[in-house]
Amino acid sequence: MKTVHHETISLGYESREQFAPFHARKGKRWGCIIAHRRAGKTVACIMDLVDAALRCKLPDGRFAYIAPQFNQAKDVAWNYLKHYTGLLPSVSHNESELRVDLPTGARIRLYGADNYDRLRGVYFDGVILDEYGDMDPRAWPEVIRPALSDRRGWAVFIGTPKGRNAFYETWELSQRDPAWFHLMLKASETGILSSDELEDARKTMTADQFAQEYECSFDAAIAGAYYGKELDLLVTQKRIRSVPWEPTLPVITGWDLGINDATVVWFAQMAGNEVRLIDHMRVSGQSLTETARQVLQKPYVFEKHCLPHDVEIRELMSATSRRDALESLGLRPIHAGSALPVDEGINAVKMMLPRCVFDAEKCKEGIEALRHYRSEYDDKNRVFRRRPLHDWSSHDADAFRELAMQTRPVAFERTHRRARLGTMA
Repeated sequence: MKTVHHETISLGYESREQFAPFHARKGKRWGCIIAHRRAGKTVACIMDLVDAALRCKLPDGRFAYIAPQFNQAKDVAWNYLKHYTGLLPSVSHNESELRVDLPTGARIRLYGADNYDRLRGVYFDGVILDEYGDMDPRAWPEVIRPALSDRRGWAVFIGTPKGRNAFYETWELSQRDPAWFHLMLKASETGILSSDELEDARKTMTADQFAQEYECSFDAAIAGAYYGKELDLLVTQKRIRSVPWEPTLPVITGWDLGINDATVVWFAQMAGNEVRLIDHMRVSGQSLTETARQVLQKPYVFEKHCLPHDVEIRELMSATSRRDALESLGLRPIHAGSALPVDEGINAVKMMLPRCVFDAEKCKEGIEALRHYRSEYDDKNRVFRRRPLHDWSSHDADAFRELAMQTRPVAFERTHRRARLGTMA
């Protein structure tokens, strides 16, 4: 039941008892909900947005539902939002902008975190972040959180686990901090899905998939992840820890060049057979020359910079390449990679990871991206495709792949070259 201009209007929503504590949370500015598939978390959160927007006492209230991608927001939440606001008087639905204007003057809009920079400069009174584990972890601290500050807006993070990433850290924080509301709904405990349905789901899912999707396990392997096992082994071997910079060793960088999105740089030192990842940098919204200047400001002595093959591409107007521009700034020597198949690079990373040790703090974002990097899933044929899924983690993985390809041991290169020549013959 919602109140508009002192009139009580039924919007046809009845909360599931499992979400009653969520709707009843008072004085909790932040929230985190881990819920199994088909538990009803999206509907509950959409209705929470509607309720908050109708009750907002500040002028021109602004509320948002944010999914990892814009088309996801439309597919998952738009019909719910239209349906439950359809009975309100003088409500306006904007299909192209996925926006609802309420009679109170408040507005609810759907967004995708795949283009989170477009949210800079706006303000929010309340935000739902759905499937937060699939979002670029920079979206919240760099853009969304500041947008809540001046009006002391609230936020709720919801989803199912995808490994121990930023969503896991948010869940851990929500349990420690009394300012947070937290709720975990496992399928074995809620009773929302019948036991027969759960047993049938087990027949066509791996144990990890079922544990992740229905039992809210953060420890289940991410389906389709390329480097999950290798990174788990590094954790077990305590090879993700503090890794101090050794001034007597030169530094090698691995790059992925972003044009309209992120540029990523990994910083590595070779100590015998060991590859030490001492630093990591991911930037967006700035020029390549500005990124190069940031790299050169670091105290390292560089041995070489491993960049992808497209650094050689020349602009038609100036006849200069990005390589020329970077070398003019002092970024040298630059080694341009070859346009080799992606799966060859993925194999090179798998070969290198057992020799790696990562600085846990400086490389935190990069490690999370490597853990998240996975193959694309074909929903129709229910198989993983051979190509990687392009999402926020791709740039970090591509830069790391460039580093791995250009630092492979000579013996490996010779063996690999002979194998390729044999295949060609």
